[in-house]
Amino acid sequence: MRYLNDLKISFAVILAGVCQITSAQNQASDSSMEIVVSGQSEIGKSILSPSHILSGDELQVKTRSSLGDTLANELGVSSSGFSTGSSRPVIRGLSDQRVQILQNGMSVNDLSSLSNDHGVASSLQNASQIQILRGAAALMYGSGSSGGLVNIINDRIPTALPEEATGEFNTSYESNNQGKTGSAMLETSSGPLAFHMDTSVRNANDYKIPGYRKSGDKSTYSGKLPDTFHYQNNLGLGASFIGKSGYTGVSVERLNSQYGVPSEKGSSIEMSQNRYDLQHQTRTPLSGFSELNLGISRSAYTHTEFESSGTAASLWKNDGLEFRATMEHLPLKGFKGLFGIQSSQNKLSATAVETNLSAIVPKTSTTSNSLFWVEEGVLGQFRNSLGVRYNLVAQNPDAASRFSTDGNIATALPSLSAKNFNLLSYAAGSSWEFMPNYSLGLSYTHSERAPNAPELYAYGAHEATAQFIIGNPNLQKEKSNNLELNLQKKMGLVQGRMNLYLNRFTNFIYGSRTGESSGDGDSVYLSSQKDAVIKGAEAELTHNWKKVGIGSRIFGDISQGTFTSGGNLPLQPPPRIGIELAHIKNQWLMNTTLIHAYEQTKLASFETTKSPSYNLLNASVSYNEKIDQMKVTAYLRLTNLLNQEIRYSTTPETVRLWAPQMGRSMMVGVRGAF
Repeated sequence: MRYLNDLKISFAVILAGVCQITSAQNQASDSSMEIVVSGQSEIGKSILSPSHILSGDELQVKTRSSLGDTLANELGVSSSGFSTGSSRPVIRGLSDQRVQILQNGMSVNDLSSLSNDHGVASSLQNASQIQILRGAAALMYGSGSSGGLVNIINDRIPTALPEEATGEFNTSYESNNQGKTGSAMLETSSGPLAFHMDTSVRNANDYKIPGYRKSGDKSTYSGKLPDTFHYQNNLGLGASFIGKSGYTGVSVERLNSQYGVPSEKGSSIEMSQNRYDLQHQTRTPLSGFSELNLGISRSAYTHTEFESSGTAASLWKNDGLEFRATMEHLPLKGFKGLFGIQSSQNKLSATAVETNLSAIVPKTSTTSNSLFWVEEGVLGQFRNSLGVRYNLVAQNPDAASRFSTDGNIATALPSLSAKNFNLLSYAAGSSWEFMPNYSLGLSYTHSERAPNAPELYAYGAHEATAQFIIGNPNLQKEKSNNLELNLQKKMGLVQGRMNLYLNRFTNFIYGSRTGESSGDGDSVYLSSQKDAVIKGAEAELTHNWKKVGIGSRIFGDISQGTFTSGGNLPLQPPPRIGIELAHIKNQWLMNTTLIHAYEQTKLASFETTKSPSYNLLNASVSYNEKIDQMKVTAYLRLTNLLNQEIRYSTTPETVRLWAPQMGRSMMVGVRGAF
């Protein structure tokens, strides 16, 4: 097809540029705005499957209302685009349970991985970093993250004593949805005690769309799109005792969020979470070991789903408790690593408000106990990394749970029997610096995932996705085998990287349409399994990037998932290619990005409509000034300047067909740091 030929040519150009990169060194000074490419973990930089880290001004420029929208234009990352309050990242065509979300290295303990309409329970306004980890680094935190692992860092528990009080603030206004956002952070100390406070608030109304709600249908809404509002606030407090040999700290957070779900019928969700964390570090705890790290997290999550009429339909709860401990050893024969244990328990319930019966899923207790080990080291010209994780997962549903049955559906209710899964995941890789600043890497990751409670035990209608979902207690564990080849140049005036990957799945879990319909007309989906494969490529080439003067970047990614027996995986991202230009001079920074996404024509059997191609043009300008001891930045951001009608292929059709993304918008803001 034409777009595939165009994309192949584009990748060929990028690859040629990477292969012909000169070793000229850049003498220009660094800017304060940077994006670091690494596989950062608790033991330093990983050479496996390079990860992204968003931080500093780069993170501030890209932060949106949801995690998915914030990461949407990173290499190999898309957004589920489901709503302004619940969009999650889609990494290399994978999402939900296959992309685990953490906060400060511990699970967010929300329900965002169970359904597209459930938001991530972590505020991004006060985040200092967002990391994407793969390979051995991801095995330190969980199994089954075959797409990757996203770690949101907010530094809520101080790890060092600030010499003086420091703080940050940010306030902005967005024109399209009258969105008002404000955030603040303060850190100080008294003797050996360090204190942290952060808070944020966001109030955004329904946004305007270019054209009509349903593409080409003049009988549907134009202008403001109903059920696209988003209101959120949070408060986080932390304190630590800092000693010569380490620290002990605690934090508490309250998060509230209310947002609309712009499906055909329309609905909304009110969500809240109380979270408590404890962290401890002892340096040089024993001979031969450099660090002991302990973490405990306790959370109480709840959300209520409302129908379009405003009637409460269901109440969801998830109480989570997690413990984690790692011991890092000193270098041994060129290798440095850590081993650890992790244990968690979650109690999930979903109750129909009107009948007090189970709504979609029964009360289920999930326990997980893990052991893991990761090593990195250098042998000659090769940097090597390996890791292994064993995980025992137990799903225990309440056999007394009762559902409201539907007489139109012949498929039987799933049996509520306890299930146990033994999971073994491992990763290995090596990077060869075949000439100065050039490296060629090869990595392999085997990942195993246990089916979650809805995949095993669900029974009921879900209005937000317009589906009647039925679980399958006979599901087996899902296995992923990912092979990746990467070529990089990290130093010099011109830099670049290219990743090629092949991910084969055994027992890939997905929702299979049965052909039945519920009494409300929703299609019935049964949890099923098939073998599948996802293959793709990512590449970027930069010139004088993030340096004084003019910098440029060209990038592109493509992936496609198919079942080995025939047919396409659902919700796959389209091929994309983009160009970015930046100019840094004195206190000024100007940036513009144009991304072209091709039409997605490779649909799953139950997907009915192709997602159209689009051109996304964004631009920003900022000015920095130092006033006394405070650095103040005034900024202007312009998004979707072409006012394109954008409908992501990664968005389920129940929203994609009825809710395009936001139209043209302007944001003005001021942030400061002292």
